[in-house]
Amino acid sequence: MQACAELGAALVAFSPVGRSLLTDHPIRPEGLAAVPFLQVNPRFLPGNHEANLAVTDRFRALAAEMGEPAAALAIAWLLTRGDHVLPIPGTRSLAHLREAIRGTELRLSAEDLARIDAVLPAGWAQGDRYDAVQWIGPERFC
Repeated sequence: MQACAELGAALVAFSPVGRSLLTDHPIRPEGLAAVPFLQVNPRFLPGNHEANLAVTDRFRALAAEMGEPAAALAIAWLLTRGDHVLPIPGTRSLAHLREAIRGTELRLSAEDLARIDAVLPAGWAQGDRYDAVQWIGPERFC
């Protein structure tokens, strides 16, 4: 993110709600059978998935306390990272699209950002972003 800012390049934030982890209704272990991609994705493997749900439960609680959908809060947070950060959420749901749009309308204070960072500190996700096969194509930087 910092390198993109220094170079004047855009950072396209793909899957900005963490494949449902940063939404009000994340996919639960029993729902993984319906999503082959996630069945082998390291962040959704047994152990990692439960740990990620536990961490993001705190984020969902914070979003509810703030009166906002979790997805909107995730998008709003991303938009505070700089004008060079472009979230591209994907959805088949009009309700989910509305939540993403709501994120563009939120204005987060320094206190809001500190509260988000406290519940989702840098490096919070357990498991790699992709497995070995899924890494074919995307660059692997971290």
